[in-house]
Amino acid sequence: MKILMLGWELPPHNSGGLGVACLNLSKSLAKMGADIDFVVPYEAEHNIDYMRVLAATHIDPLFRYGGGSAYESEHIEVKRFQEITTHKLYSIRDIQKDYCRFVDRYLMEYKPDVVHAHDWLTYEAGILAKKNYGIPLVAHVHATEYDRGGETGGNPAIHQIEREGLLWADKIIAVSNTTKDIIVKKYGIPADKIDVAYNGFTVPENDDYHFDGSSYQYLENLKKRGYTVVSTVGRFTLQKGLFHLMRAAARAISIHPKMVFLFAGDGEQKDELMRMSADLGISSNVIFTGFIRGKQLRDIYSISDVFVMSSVSEPFGLTALEAAHHGNALVITRQSGVGEVLNSIVRYDFWDEDKLAGALVNIAESPALDETLRDGVKREYTRISWDDVAKKCLNVYDEVQKHKRNRF
Repeated sequence: MKILMLGWELPPHNSGGLGVACLNLSKSLAKMGADIDFVVPYEAEHNIDYMRVLAATHIDPLFRYGGGSAYESEHIEVKRFQEITTHKLYSIRDIQKDYCRFVDRYLMEYKPDVVHAHDWLTYEAGILAKKNYGIPLVAHVHATEYDRGGETGGNPAIHQIEREGLLWADKIIAVSNTTKDIIVKKYGIPADKIDVAYNGFTVPENDDYHFDGSSYQYLENLKKRGYTVVSTVGRFTLQKGLFHLMRAAARAISIHPKMVFLFAGDGEQKDELMRMSADLGISSNVIFTGFIRGKQLRDIYSISDVFVMSSVSEPFGLTALEAAHHGNALVITRQSGVGEVLNSIVRYDFWDEDKLAGALVNIAESPALDETLRDGVKREYTRISWDDVAKKCLNVYDEVQKHKRNRF
């Protein structure tokens, strides 16, 4: 089966989990016989041999969001919408238009069986493929603007793009029931049009990773003195609920001072978070690593004892599985989709800072609880496979193909 994949990023040129998900899903699909062409909006080397990666433009990967992350849309206030639209969204819009023109030229020459579009930036190209060429469209929802907008609701213009893409799609794949519920309630899409396929996790084969503690001697020394290392990884945006986490950290430290918090990532909230840690009097217990990937990211997981996913709304949350793989106990908001596939975790509502602080103190003060959480989640995450996701996608492809044949 010939699949045209539409996405906005692939490793190593990714800014988050979306590119990782696209890469691993495509690899499993290719292993099962799918012939995949994957279109990205930039030109770069990917060193991938199981599918063709096609560049829709000649721009550098750094500029695929028009000079700023597409996910900055979560900070747009409705009253400032017109001003921001003509600035950030328009620059992304130019790239989207070029992307659509490339897909149009591609479809004049090639006839894929299915178009599989990942998230809102590619939906217009997917709609073009269906309207102009009659190719079945599958929309894969890794996040919605309601997720990215956190407690603000996000950008109305992006809501409209998402709604049109979901309406035009023959079938929708959501990464969790949490996401499916948002699609039904916020976008008015019938529930029977949506299949849930949880993201997977691939245990590395012949993994040569080795954690060198000498690079983190300061933290190693703290751990020898009885400190608990708590980490969080991701973009510093409203969606991630990091202000709640910082306040909970202050409360936890006031009860159990031997705790240190690692904030790994970057984003427009970084300066405010740094000021907050100082204002709360805990800056000596908080470390900001900056943006990390690859071995550095795995090192953070390895030095960490507890991983917190504090998201206001998280469709899935691959970083939780990565942290579990490196032996972390997990504390996750009830608003995070990954909690649907894991049981050996501590759950809390994103706004409940007292509950979060109490959970962190309990884990730090109870080695038995810490061990139970670590061991339990290690058994659970290994059951989550990208091959299972790929099989669900192939079933969806067959379904939309059958529907197309029945129409004619």
